[in-house]
Amino acid sequence: MQNFEGKTAVITGAGAGIGRALALELARHGARLALSGRSIDTVAETAALCEKQGAQARAYQVDVTDRAAVYRHADQVVADFDRVNLVVNNAGVSLTADIEELDWADLEWIVGINFWGVMHGTKAFLPAVIASGDGHIANVSSMFGLAACPSQGAYSATKFATRAVTDALRQEMRIAGHRVGVSSVHPGMIKTGIAWKARAGGTRDRDALAANFDRLAKTTPERAAEVIVSGIRKNKAKILVGADAHVIDWLPRIFGSGYQLLLTAQMRKEVS
Repeated sequence: MQNFEGKTAVITGAGAGIGRALALELARHGARLALSGRSIDTVAETAALCEKQGAQARAYQVDVTDRAAVYRHADQVVADFDRVNLVVNNAGVSLTADIEELDWADLEWIVGINFWGVMHGTKAFLPAVIASGDGHIANVSSMFGLAACPSQGAYSATKFATRAVTDALRQEMRIAGHRVGVSSVHPGMIKTGIAWKARAGGTRDRDALAANFDRLAKTTPERAAEVIVSGIRKNKAKILVGADAHVIDWLPRIFGSGYQLLLTAQMRKEVS
């Protein structure tokens, strides 16, 4: 997809963070925007900001864990915009917990949003994206969808799964001859509010974890959006966002499974 002018883009999790920044970046490129999230108020704010840039934007309240609701949303977007060219399955949450202390309810929560949300969005919109004749699906994984990290087992599981499904879909679209690009997006630490909305297992202090995340995060949502849009335009299979994502991407390549020893040593140092 070389040009976004007049193309219809669907973005989940568009009320804040990367989702909002992506909407504004695509608005600058002339896209028409179907924006969704759990909170209609924040998504409506994003839509209003996009309209100020002259873009056509509409806000929808959608729970990505609700399969039927996502399918109804896809039908409504096609009815409202006539076609769908780009889908960015961006909605996501974070959970810090060792497997030993992991609560089943927290596991179901993160899998429902991070994995099933991506699957629902991909499956519901795929027929329309194929029918557009010039389409793209970008699923947001994480740098922890490239390498697993202690205390991030559940989060990594959802992000590895997202990467696997996305990689398979890209190959399937090529085999079928469809003009649909597919990208797996791997952000590092982005300066968003995701850490403050995260869950923490055991005796961990969620606020302390969030504050540490804010200290380490270097990439702005705006910069992340620029990188993602550029990657979509170039039809990259894997879009790395941030220097930290590039580092994590290289660890398994250089050290194989030995990368785990490096991360274990680093984590021990941080908790000592």
